Amino acid sequence: MNAAEVMTRKPISVAPDATIAEAARLMLQHHFSGLPVTDSVGAVVGIVTEGDLLRRAETGTERHRSRWLELLVGPGRLAHDYADAHARKVGEVMTTDIAWVSPQEPLEGVVRLMERRHVKRVPVIEDGRLVGIVSRADLVRALLHGLTDEAAAAAKEPLSDADIRKAVLAIIEKEPWGPRFSVDVTVEAGVVQLHGTVTDDRERTALTVAAETIPGVKSVHDHLVWVEPNSGLVIPAAGDRG
Repeated sequence: MNAAEVMTRKPISVAPDATIAEAARLMLQHHFSGLPVTDSVGAVVGIVTEGDLLRRAETGTERHRSRWLELLVGPGRLAHDYADAHARKVGEVMTTDIAWVSPQEPLEGVVRLMERRHVKRVPVIEDGRLVGIVSRADLVRALLHGLTDEAAAAAKEPLSDADIRKAVLAIIEKEPWGPRFSVDVTVEAGVVQLHGTVTDDRERTALTVAAETIPGVKSVHDHLVWVEPNSGLVIPAAGDRG
């Protein structure tokens, strides 16, 4: 999937000369945590977020520094903080270093950009103009659609027990963390039983998840034993203890 398939089209934006009050009102009205800022021809010139409005004189949250720290910080930074706390227009507080993507950007690239830039949304820009926005909510919505479609397909064509076992073993064989030589899988009436040993307890969760992704699996029973490689400590599955 790419950005164009999940983005919110015709996103609400504000102009640089819009007031802080107008931007805040739009955020609250539409439950947005940020808005793209566009000029008269639709080009994105910045983005304003809730984070840009945290340090405000109206709420008594403007930044205060001790006298000696003010000397270290310098007048430029102090002037910037003052503008952020007292600005009346969006263009005076917006972030101009914008993280953006094209409509054809794969979702993996969108998520990587969000993680690298620590942002919750990215504008989608084509030919210099704003055509959409991808937010975390859009990605969660795409996830829900995918899970729903997957469940519907599984209900129509569930795999046989033998095919389920083959599918789980194939995942174990493929994944670099897969304990391919120490784990066995049995399946009866769609119920998967995991037996064997793992050397990291996180593999237990990953194996359960792997089995749960296979169409036709009704439940997964964990009988795996965790053998801690350094101490030799043996810890059975929670359901098998006692």
